[in-house]
Amino acid sequence: QVQLVESGGGLVQAGGSLRLSCAANGRTFRRYAMGWFRQAPGKEREFVASISRSGGSTYYADSVKGRFTISRDAVKNTVYLQMNSLQPEDTAVYYCAADSDSGLALTPGQYDYWGQGTQVTVSS
Repeated sequence: QVQLVESGGGLVQAGGSLRLSCAANGRTFRRYAMGWFRQAPGKEREFVASISRSGGSTYYADSVKGRFTISRDAVKNTVYLQMNSLQPEDTAVYYCAADSDSGLALTPGQYDYWGQGTQVTVSS
């Protein structure tokens, strides 16, 4: 089992940056592909980015491509989401998730474990 704890959310002005972190417990972190999702009020949870077990492959939603970067640190058992050029439409609760399969999963149902989420608010 994997426990995930997100941090790094907050309030930022449009055009600003934030870096989210997701710390995983246990020694099995490297066995999981990781993903970031977000959910705005009244909307469904949507895919943001994912990264393979090795960190060698990544995938992004079109809405964040070129602005967000996902990465992982195997020593620190942590996955990151660097968010640049933030816009008000990026406002949401951001969740990290762990996937025991090897693919870069795009749908929430494909992930096995979830963090509690961290709020990101972008003001105009």
